[in-house]
Amino acid sequence: MMENDLIARRARLLGPNVPTFYEQPVHITRGAGAYLWGANGQRYLDAYNNVAHVGHCHPRVVRAIADQAATLNTHTRYLHEGILDYGEALVARLDHGLDQLLMTCTGSEANDVALRMAQAATGKRGFIATDNTYHGNTTAVAHLSTRRPPIGGWPDHIRRVPAPDSLAPLGGSLDAQPQAFAASVAQAIAELEASGHGFAGFMLCPIFANEGMPGVASGFLDPTVAVIRAAGGLIISDEVQPGFGRIGSDFWGHDWLGFAPDVVTLGKPMGNGHPVAGVVARPEVMAAFREAFGYFNTFGGNPVSCAAAMAVLQVIDDEGLQQNAAEIGAYLLQGLQSLDHPLIADTRGLGLFAAIELAREGQPASHEAGQIVEAMRNRHVLMGRVGRAQHILKIRPPLVFSRQDVDFLIDQLNASFAVIPA
Repeated sequence: MMENDLIARRARLLGPNVPTFYEQPVHITRGAGAYLWGANGQRYLDAYNNVAHVGHCHPRVVRAIADQAATLNTHTRYLHEGILDYGEALVARLDHGLDQLLMTCTGSEANDVALRMAQAATGKRGFIATDNTYHGNTTAVAHLSTRRPPIGGWPDHIRRVPAPDSLAPLGGSLDAQPQAFAASVAQAIAELEASGHGFAGFMLCPIFANEGMPGVASGFLDPTVAVIRAAGGLIISDEVQPGFGRIGSDFWGHDWLGFAPDVVTLGKPMGNGHPVAGVVARPEVMAAFREAFGYFNTFGGNPVSCAAAMAVLQVIDDEGLQQNAAEIGAYLLQGLQSLDHPLIADTRGLGLFAAIELAREGQPASHEAGQIVEAMRNRHVLMGRVGRAQHILKIRPPLVFSRQDVDFLIDQLNASFAVIPA
């Protein structure tokens, strides 16, 4: 009854169509590490939440937030060492001349700023993204996203190119896909230039997370990078999902994919769920933006946010969480590849981010993917699904995931697949 009461209150106070996870929403009251607890005391293994990057309610992050909040939290127009200390620690982990930081409160804000940076640096306003992506909630970045068309239709200064795909690769084969993707970007650039908007930049998640992490390899973007550089546009790497060591082999997704972005954007995993985010850019890009826009952000980079973000970096290092992502991610992928069911078309993973693509006779098995997610929830494991047809199971746990957690996850997946008809 309590959950029904909460659902009714949500509808009354928050309005219609406020999404929840699962057919039977979970009422969560507590979290620690890779686990969440429901109001009834039931423990759930969290294989979904990348926001709690170093684990739910990590005591060092909690302490850093509380200590700083008890000392000072104020406007970013005052001088404070926290943002400078954090900025130095962060940019030391980036190459490619990315050494100036602007902090915001959300990844949506960060991506919005990144778009304006590209406009300021190029003097143009046209952007390209894939046709199966998500980059946030502001009006500008919502135009890049593909969940629902904006009122009045898609704006003329945006082009969305076909996303890479495992079941139906661009160009007809996985080998042809990199060049086919680049050809689509080149065509979009030509359209933007002909329209008078011009081409300012291309925004992507370097592991194509919302596209279903479609199994591209390092070097995939090389032909596209050549096209973008020839056109004078900027490359914006949205690292909200792959960044901060999640993929194990590299601290950043763009280094794994093998390209040098002009701008990198960061989101809530940066502060383990505290609302802090940021943009890192090359100095000439930052200078162009600062000169073109009278930008300030009252609380982006406030002392408490900086303390949270710094604690996350320290925990990643001190607890070896990037290495854990590499080792446990490999163990996870091995376990996932041991699953045997006719609907499993492909299984892939990068560190602690894995995907199982489901298909029936070559077509996305969306309904069955939904059944698996619901069955796992009933077996006390939280996970989700992505992909154009929502047919790809997504496993994206906190970086403190353990071998025992993987074993439990695989056991529950085996049991869940066992009741799905072939």
